[in-house]
Amino acid sequence: MPKVKKVPLRMCIGCQEMKPKRELTRVVRTPQETVEIDPTGKKSGRGAYVCPSANCLQKAIKGKRLERSLECAISPEIIENLKQGLVK
Repeated sequence: MPKVKKVPLRMCIGCQEMKPKRELTRVVRTPQETVEIDPTGKKSGRGAYVCPSANCLQKAIKGKRLERSLECAISPEIIENLKQGLVK
């Protein structure tokens, strides 16, 4: 009997839905206290997952869920950078 590989699930902080980790984008607070997008999902630091859509990112920012998840204040410049990098 073949082994079935387990698909890791993560919750989007915008829409609050559980989705496969590969479908979500990781936003990370690095040890240097910078907030950036982690395309590899392997950078060290505190991470939060969000769907790659403007709607989910807006919900996460408006509800202060991103700040709560990353445990740091997020400046408007960083929010703009996230919007540019996340939404294609």
